[in-house]
Amino acid sequence: MTTAHRLTPLRLLFAALLLCAAGLAAAAAPAPKTQVPGYYRLLLGDFEVTALFDGTVALDETTLKNIPARDRQRLLARQFIAGPKMQTAVNAYLINTGGKLVLIDAGAAKAAPGLGHVVDNLKAAGYSPEQVDVVLLTHLHFDHINGLLGADGQRVFPHAEIWSAKADSDFWLSEEVAAKAPAEAQGFFKMSRAAAAPYQAAGQWKTFDSDRELLPGIRSIDTHGHTPGHASYLIGSGEQQLLVLGDLVHNHAVQFARPEVAFEFDSDPQQAVKIRKQIFARAAREKLMIAGMHLPFPGIGHVRKEKKGFAWVPAEFAPLATP
Repeated sequence: MTTAHRLTPLRLLFAALLLCAAGLAAAAAPAPKTQVPGYYRLLLGDFEVTALFDGTVALDETTLKNIPARDRQRLLARQFIAGPKMQTAVNAYLINTGGKLVLIDAGAAKAAPGLGHVVDNLKAAGYSPEQVDVVLLTHLHFDHINGLLGADGQRVFPHAEIWSAKADSDFWLSEEVAAKAPAEAQGFFKMSRAAAAPYQAAGQWKTFDSDRELLPGIRSIDTHGHTPGHASYLIGSGEQQLLVLGDLVHNHAVQFARPEVAFEFDSDPQQAVKIRKQIFARAAREKLMIAGMHLPFPGIGHVRKEKKGFAWVPAEFAPLATP
């Protein structure tokens, strides 16, 4: 072997470095396999609105009523929803008015698989449950109220007043009404009473009647039908407005195009259909921004009038305006 071909220590080191570099270049980046935190922020005049993701549930397509199966499946397929299960989001909305921190709905906690992330996402968004001043409830179904309680049965929002429409409180928190309900509905009444109890004991449970201004810039809108006291909330700052629908929509693929489609758990399906048509027409006419608890997260967008029915127009992701 000539001197030029001898493997000197320097050449050995250089060769080892080349092999190491080649190995690093070939190694695959590890996949984190985690999703981003579930919150989305927008500015509404002087208010800050943060959408909070609680999770998803898989609803059966047959929970959508007043529509032939063939038509229902066609509308779902147009949105690439295969059925028979429909992924359905559960959302909540946090409003920072500058003077008050207001949460609209509290999510389901761990009442169903895939849900229970409102508090985690509230924290990821830079807030704590102790900072919440007011919780406004659209209605007292478990996926909107169970998040008021922690796993220890204590108040998650210890300093907050909890506001519910009186008609919903009178219905869902009544043991007398519950006793007359079908056996399969008893659990829903029990969960509502359990979630409300510690706030009632602390004097933090409040009710309101019909349409009224609850806080500066926040007004309740009577949209009963899904439940006896279902309420929506109109948020306004300056010339900008956001209408938080609550459960006026459970499936975007079907109920915008066919607002006459009811939902299995509507307490008064005929009234629920009537109010949905009215609110959709108003939102389209006034070009209101809307937010829905069961619209695909973040559930914010507009309603467009079509020749027949309406269409859902999701808002685009946008950066916040900087001063």
